[in-house]
Amino acid sequence: MFDPREKLALFIDGANLYATSKTLGFDIDYRNLLSVFCGKSYMLRAYYYTALIEDQEYSSIRPLIDWLDYNGYQVVTKPAKEFTDSNGRKKVKGSMDIELAVDAMEIADSVDHIVIFSGDGDLRPLLQSLQRQGKKVSIVSTVSTQPPMVADELRRQADNFIDLNAIKNKIGRPQNERPALHDDENADEPALEADF
Repeated sequence: MFDPREKLALFIDGANLYATSKTLGFDIDYRNLLSVFCGKSYMLRAYYYTALIEDQEYSSIRPLIDWLDYNGYQVVTKPAKEFTDSNGRKKVKGSMDIELAVDAMEIADSVDHIVIFSGDGDLRPLLQSLQRQGKKVSIVSTVSTQPPMVADELRRQADNFIDLNAIKNKIGRPQNERPALHDDENADEPALEADF
């Protein structure tokens, strides 16, 4: 599935990965996630996409975004749109599909393998385009939930499908464990071996 000679890029839809991991009962350890994939191939870039509510004084995701930005991830954000639905409930809309697709197309000439952490079926045309350019595309999501968190058409289109549930022991931590957000913590930790 992975060739150590490949140049690799990760594209993480933050909201989608968060929802998937929560459904599976664990939190992502982003240090381990990066280590696992760096151990597979030459990591060129790791992108993390998320929408932020602008007028909030404090966002619970801000410490994570800052940590990712200082620890090997290219963080891409945009303002989320707040609106009231027909039932009077406040909703937030913040899809990052377009930003992810544009960045993937721009970097395609420089990489061999693109790994997308999302189950969104709207990304299928992106996969098709990347594959026409001779790129290998893997999708990371899960079919271990009811309903599955990955669109069937996206899973079928991908060259490889990695079930998040199958790698949670390598890239996850229990939901009640606090994340290590300081770079000096576990600094000497070796790269994890992954056999997916």
